[in-house]
Amino acid sequence: MVRSLGLNYIYGTWSVLSALNAAGIDHQDPMMRKAVDWLVSVQNKDGGWGEDAVSYRLDYKGYEDAPSTSSQTAWALLGLMAAGEVGHPAVLRGIQYLKGTQTEKGLWDEARYTATGFPRVFYLRYHGYSKFFPLWALARYRNLRSTNSRVVGVGM
Repeated sequence: MVRSLGLNYIYGTWSVLSALNAAGIDHQDPMMRKAVDWLVSVQNKDGGWGEDAVSYRLDYKGYEDAPSTSSQTAWALLGLMAAGEVGHPAVLRGIQYLKGTQTEKGLWDEARYTATGFPRVFYLRYHGYSKFFPLWALARYRNLRSTNSRVVGVGM
């Protein structure tokens, strides 16, 4: 099985929050709260999230913001919801971003590279990311709003 990876901090934070939630870690645990606070702090003004591939640069300064993308927004939303934050205003803004950027065909356009081939060497744009992840986030939001289940799909 080939496991694809998204860019860096947003993708990784989502993955860890999903795993902690699946393991039954309390949503008020300090490591959960720190991750939630970070995701909220890097939300773009348009309600989405974005991260630039230069976050992998050699002088390693950490997360680099970028224009919002549908897949990165979905990762942040899935992370926040895994941490029990379905009612957080940042989640609502992210959901509105996804709804507002959905095309007439029901999909999202995403021109930015949001996955790594080899960090600092080449990056990938998986065309399925902008189709699959936003739908997953919207469905998760809908389901949590009606059932509040802690069960999450951990990934690909």
